[in-house]
Amino acid sequence: MSAEAIMEELDTGEDGGKETSTSQSGFLPTDPVLLYPPPLSPDPVSPLTHLGTLLAGHDAPRTGGWDSRLDLGFQGCQLLGSTREPGREAHADQSVTILHAKVAQKSYGNEKRFFCPPPCVYISGRGWRVMQDHLKEAGYGDSVYRLCGYMCLDSSSQSQADSFKLVFDQQPNSRMFACAKSLFISDQDKRKHFCLLLRLFLGNRQEVGSFQSRMIKVISKPSQKRQSMKNADLCISSCSRVALFNRLRSQTVSTRYLSVDRGAFIASARQWTAFTITLVEDGRADQGDFVLSEGFVCYGCVVKLVCTESGVSLPPMVIRKVNKQHAILDVDEPVSQLHKCAFQFRDNPYAYLCLSNDSIIQYQAPSSVRDPSRVVLNDGSCWTIIGVEAVEFTFNQGLACIQTPVTPFPLITGLEVSGGGHVATLEIQGENFSPHLKVWFGNSEAETMFKSPKSLLCVVPDVSVFTDGWRCLRRIITVPLSLIRLDGLIYRTSFSFTYTPELQPPPSIRGAAGGGKREGRTEGGQEDDFLLETIHQEFTRANFHLFMQS
Repeated sequence: MSAEAIMEELDTGEDGGKETSTSQSGFLPTDPVLLYPPPLSPDPVSPLTHLGTLLAGHDAPRTGGWDSRLDLGFQGCQLLGSTREPGREAHADQSVTILHAKVAQKSYGNEKRFFCPPPCVYISGRGWRVMQDHLKEAGYGDSVYRLCGYMCLDSSSQSQADSFKLVFDQQPNSRMFACAKSLFISDQDKRKHFCLLLRLFLGNRQEVGSFQSRMIKVISKPSQKRQSMKNADLCISSCSRVALFNRLRSQTVSTRYLSVDRGAFIASARQWTAFTITLVEDGRADQGDFVLSEGFVCYGCVVKLVCTESGVSLPPMVIRKVNKQHAILDVDEPVSQLHKCAFQFRDNPYAYLCLSNDSIIQYQAPSSVRDPSRVVLNDGSCWTIIGVEAVEFTFNQGLACIQTPVTPFPLITGLEVSGGGHVATLEIQGENFSPHLKVWFGNSEAETMFKSPKSLLCVVPDVSVFTDGWRCLRRIITVPLSLIRLDGLIYRTSFSFTYTPELQPPPSIRGAAGGGKREGRTEGGQEDDFLLETIHQEFTRANFHLFMQS
């Protein structure tokens, strides 16, 4: 859909008339704490629906390096020359999350193979309500702050008919949800990969931004051949995200998705849930305490399905290949995209995961009379598995209402630190960087240099900015990394920076604590080390400022 067509549609209200509005600035700040009381505790979970929870620390195995978990003590960032309160800013985050499949089947001729599961958009964060209250205080009507969106393929040749208008529904958990049910890619499009493009607007024609999904691979049909390493992108890997859906009698209108609602597993006709599928060591998956394994998921392996949002999980199950409504027990090939499969409960070999209307049940499957290596299934226990992606954009407008699009959205993909001690530089790799961005460590702004749209360089603030005294260096300190635009827009990231303890205090502290000078070569060695350290610090800073000038 062209920008002119979108604006024309935004100008037209639900009654067909034109709506006009004037642009105003200088909105009065609203205390989000008053607008949003603390959330209610979740509903108690029934033992009949809550089949297990993922233990803390097992959902994402971590190795050495960067920790993407945030320290809640540093959720806000304070701009120079402003009086922002970090505690209040943390309540004003705005998030846009796009969920979509990793692969999409191409449509041929006049047929339309709609993407399954359909791409979903979640709007969350209290900042959206704060923005609406700002517009209300400024005298705008209800239609002005109503959010609307359009989703299409990222192609310049897309026509207005190829864009899907999203209708957002309010959910009980204060989120808004919409899905694009009729998107497809035709055989006229020769690309092997594409992205989805989401454009969000307010009712007063103000563009919130354009958000892009991950890359989606185009396939003609599900592969029935045994997958090799050449087609590793079509295999389902452990610890990846998947979605499951079922089509009774192969009818599109009867498609049901495995979903989680208030801790219970259900079959939904519209909303689907992303699950983390993990290989687990057989025999060690009891009572929710299981050991993760890496590699590709193969038929005959024990797996765990864990809801990525709530953390609830199904019991350990053995994944089986399905052929002509039979579960094949002697197949060990890798699981591929859009394969039909069944899930056999490990502790009850005759029970299979099954849907009945909107409920999830256990189906008692009989063995085949002709072939003991096969089990007869019903329609409800035959699932289609597909890998999915989730991309989240979180930003914060603070106490002002920024009227420029929040995109292009900077994304961080990697960090590389140079130097150490009291002077170190951090190179940030990613996409959509600009000279208008500054790097912040917690509440402290860092000297930042723009190198390219894919690289930023900054000086790591001294650890004394966050704590007092050298004794703090005896414990680990972790602060989140944020990017802040010059107009005050805060881009949240999933990365953080960790200060590790020093083995001994700085030379000046050591000298004072030692009670005097030491004799012989030890004193000279300490002086030489201190001199070299000072030269290294000055060289690092001079080198950085030389980059800044160039």
